[in-house]
Amino acid sequence: MAAHAYQHITVDPITPKLGAEVGNVDLANLDEACIAEIRQAFRQHFVLVFRDQQLNREQHKTFGRLFGELHLHPAKTQLGLPGDPEIFGINITEKTKVANGEAWHSDLSCELVPPIASALYITDVPPSGGGDTMFANMHEIYASLSDSVQLLLRGLTAYHSGYKDLKAYGYEPKPGQTYPCASHPMVIRHRDTGDPVLFINEPFTEKINELSRHESAAILEMLYRHIESNTRCHCRVKWRPNTLVLWDNQAVHHHAVWDYYPESRRGERVTIKASAAPAAF
Repeated sequence: MAAHAYQHITVDPITPKLGAEVGNVDLANLDEACIAEIRQAFRQHFVLVFRDQQLNREQHKTFGRLFGELHLHPAKTQLGLPGDPEIFGINITEKTKVANGEAWHSDLSCELVPPIASALYITDVPPSGGGDTMFANMHEIYASLSDSVQLLLRGLTAYHSGYKDLKAYGYEPKPGQTYPCASHPMVIRHRDTGDPVLFINEPFTEKINELSRHESAAILEMLYRHIESNTRCHCRVKWRPNTLVLWDNQAVHHHAVWDYYPESRRGERVTIKASAAPAAF
């Protein structure tokens, strides 16, 4: 749907390939016409930015449920961390040693059925600026590879380990605690568009199952650097207080830039469950 076709909301693309700012909308008071257009914009742009929203936690959850059942975070359900399992808190302060999301990734790809979307609501931003989130269109990333590499990747699967991610944060599970691990095709078919999407990420992907350790490491390293350096496939979102960003967890990677130490950034995220594991393209 072209931008001029929207009748109830405004949709202004951030880049030609990814992201849009959505206006003329109150996420706490949506009617069916607005909901339908938001869903259409999401299918088209994969990253939607909503400014100046006033949401309590239940209103945030209600918005997330427009796209599916809410996901329960394994840190709460399997590691015993306190708090609402439907809420992932962002609270980066001067005492933080490792900031959440400071690497290109998709959320919880280690699960057998990873979430299909995330909605992050930031209420407090660093006073001096910074703390942007970058996004990468993983269909465009895949399409920018050579035909030979594309063909190779379509025949491979990769192992995604939640323990690898936990280790990066300095957390060791206690006896009896478990965390998700799963293998997925390296190239998946997007559930809405049918397009091929590269589905690996550095924080969670441990190895390519069908290759030797050295072959796996070399190919993954090449892909990770390709993702982070291919700026034609990126967009960048600058946060303001009370901004909500909704992103497609299959179609995009994201990277939270921690350039504001010792200042703080706070917010909460809900994630949306998928109905099935990612399917190979």
